[in-house]
Amino acid sequence: MNKVNDVLGTTNRGNPVESGLCTLCRADCQGKCETWLSSIRGRKLLYPRDFGVVTAGSGNTTHVGVSYNSIRIQGYNYGAQGLPPGLSNSPDDCIFPNVNLESEFGSEVKTRCRMPLMTGALGSTFIAAKYWESFAIGAALVGIPIVVGENVVGVDKASVISNGKITEAPELDRRINCYLRYYDGYGAIIVQMNVEDTRNGVAEYIIDKYGDKVVLELKWGQGAKDIGGEIQVKDLDYAIFLKERGYVVDPDPTLPEVQEAFKHGAIRTFARHSRLGYTNMSSVEQVQEDFMNNIQYLRDLGYKRITLKTGAYGMEALAMAMKFATDAKLDLLTIDGSGGGTGMSPWNMMETWGVPAVLLHAKAYEYATVLASKGKKVVDLAFAGGLAREDHIFKALALGAPYVKLVCMGRALMIPGFLGSNVEGALHPERKAKVSGNWDNLPPSFKEYGSSPQEIFAGYYDVQKKVGKDEMKNIPYGAIAMWTLADKLAAGLQQLMAGARKFTVAAISRFDIAAANRETERETKLPYITDIQNESAYKILNS
Repeated sequence: MNKVNDVLGTTNRGNPVESGLCTLCRADCQGKCETWLSSIRGRKLLYPRDFGVVTAGSGNTTHVGVSYNSIRIQGYNYGAQGLPPGLSNSPDDCIFPNVNLESEFGSEVKTRCRMPLMTGALGSTFIAAKYWESFAIGAALVGIPIVVGENVVGVDKASVISNGKITEAPELDRRINCYLRYYDGYGAIIVQMNVEDTRNGVAEYIIDKYGDKVVLELKWGQGAKDIGGEIQVKDLDYAIFLKERGYVVDPDPTLPEVQEAFKHGAIRTFARHSRLGYTNMSSVEQVQEDFMNNIQYLRDLGYKRITLKTGAYGMEALAMAMKFATDAKLDLLTIDGSGGGTGMSPWNMMETWGVPAVLLHAKAYEYATVLASKGKKVVDLAFAGGLAREDHIFKALALGAPYVKLVCMGRALMIPGFLGSNVEGALHPERKAKVSGNWDNLPPSFKEYGSSPQEIFAGYYDVQKKVGKDEMKNIPYGAIAMWTLADKLAAGLQQLMAGARKFTVAAISRFDIAAANRETERETKLPYITDIQNESAYKILNS
């Protein structure tokens, strides 16, 4: 990836990765990668800058290596598929704004989404807590699911655990209710559970308090690492608190020598780790039995919607996740490939472990076809792992079609929360601490965007139309920024779908993408770009 995109007028502060995001994405960043700028300018970022005085040419180099960027999107010059009810195949109807982006997932109970997008899990990292209102309200307004990640109850000082079970969970309640306040029937609030959450009785707490308003997600892993979740704390007393809560804290804050080192500044932070699952099992059969028993227990509690997230493990674990989730009639399986992001993971682990997203997702499609050939209704899938742009959404949906219903984004959907909060804090110093703003003033570059939220955010009046003028005072700027970014992603996706002559998400297929090099062809089983319709071409030439 290039650090500077002159066509869009974007620049990466740090080193860009496959997604176009910087390797290290900062909450206080003053810009301006494509996702950052899209969070205020919206669909303007779909086009080259300085129209009227420029021409622009592609510098595409996606033919190198195997990644989502080495997959090309096919366009077709006739036909139209998946037209929504009420539309004809007339050129007046087959325009990109008429592409229907709604999607749904679920086994018995369907969860509707306004676009095929969801957030990654935002758990006990402090950055998730600080910007939660922006993330959750933005997701609710857009109409997409958001996931409350693991350990939120365990790290909350105000939560009360009595006899090993949670009885009060104010931070978890805040996160759930923040989303539900603006939930209008599209999207979902999903709460993730790991080993510690299961021990603390989070599932029982949620079902008793919220019933079927909340979706429960079991976690096997993620694409960023192959150990449990981590956070870093700077306070010795808090580190001891977490240790007493049953977490692994490194170094051990209860040791006198560690406390002495902390006192003298040799040790300044502590890492809190979660436990690994299934360590007491030694066979696929044991894991399967335990998994099915857990699902049945949750069903007996009253859960109607249960999902699973798995990470960038090998092929056996992928097959287990898909087979078990299918047999258990789960509502969604999120498959997170290596190449995604995290709040805090061992860096060299992130760099060197796991199956890259495009390879894992290609195998997921392959395994789904095996299950389908046996007459099974394959669990609905979501693909995740370093995805950030509208072309990524299209490619992931097509690579896993017809089984993939959503694309899961992590860091990309956090950027608008950061940016909006920084703008709000700069324009309203009295709110800076509340919204976790990092700027004292708007950066000089903002002069071209304006000095009020109405000028800065292209989506401001769209949000106002949805919530009403009076309610706008309660909408954080980070949520407005998320709406604006989602609008850009939606419009870009509509354009790509219209170009492929696909007017509903369900109409997207693997025929809509191609391998840009032979290695990608071999690894993904996608046809090479010049092999597609080549026989048809010869028929035309020889007719």
